[in-house]
Amino acid sequence: MSNRRDFIKLSSLMAAGAFLPLQFCGRPDTVVGDDRSEEGLDRFGIQLYSVKDEMFANVQDTISQLGSYGYHYLEGFDGGKGIFWGMKNTEFKKLVEDQGMEFVASHANVFQNLEEQAKQAGEIGMKYLICPWVGPQESMDEFKRLADEFNRIGKVCKEEGVRFAYHNHGYTFEELEGQMPQDYLLENTDPDLVDYEMDIYWVKTPGADPKVYFEKYPDRFKLCHVKDRMKDAPQGEADASTDIGEGSIDFSSILRVGKENGLEYFFAEQERYDASTPMRSAEKNAEYLRNLRLA
Repeated sequence: MSNRRDFIKLSSLMAAGAFLPLQFCGRPDTVVGDDRSEEGLDRFGIQLYSVKDEMFANVQDTISQLGSYGYHYLEGFDGGKGIFWGMKNTEFKKLVEDQGMEFVASHANVFQNLEEQAKQAGEIGMKYLICPWVGPQESMDEFKRLADEFNRIGKVCKEEGVRFAYHNHGYTFEELEGQMPQDYLLENTDPDLVDYEMDIYWVKTPGADPKVYFEKYPDRFKLCHVKDRMKDAPQGEADASTDIGEGSIDFSSILRVGKENGLEYFFAEQERYDASTPMRSAEKNAEYLRNLRLA
């Protein structure tokens, strides 16, 4: 997210350095060609940060409009009034369900008030609370402490009937002291307690391969952000988000490998709008995902 890093960093100071930052159910038929059946995404959602300004302006109207685009589920974030936007958890659930969608997950400050957040999420049948940001760490010892903390958080969430996941940024795919932090986290967190949300954009930005990670760590990445990169963006360029399908990322093959290795939830996300508006891009992104064929 172009301004998301600043937003998250401000929130992280408040959290002692730890925090933040349908569709029409897809076509059930398959298209046969070259002796291979092609499948699409039966269900997909959107990360609400993609339309954050609209959410801040009018939660009800924004969610209603997203429902009209064909999204099947939503992933939230804490916009300053909690993950339920100042409503009771049951009220927010009803708002979303009245538009034909499901509130399945939210990015949240899992380092503060965890028990209450997990309890409220579990009460309304949410599937995940997700840590969206920990920031670059100075040493692998810091990531080792984070792995232990993730296991603790996952245990609390599990006791309340909700799963915990960590959402990556590029810094966990950059070597530190001869190790890859993302690999360390995957290998030192309990699969029974901790899942992962792959932000495909942030895997590609530092030059890693999403398909390699899906295959190397099957059933660990349960959710993903489908976020595209501008075709002319150099490796390492952070601010290069664009409408899905107009960039350089081959989602057709990446998501196929992901699904084959346990990927279940697909959230459109976009953070930059050069020739459009967030809601227009949200509509275009829904159309792209509805028509996507997995190769």
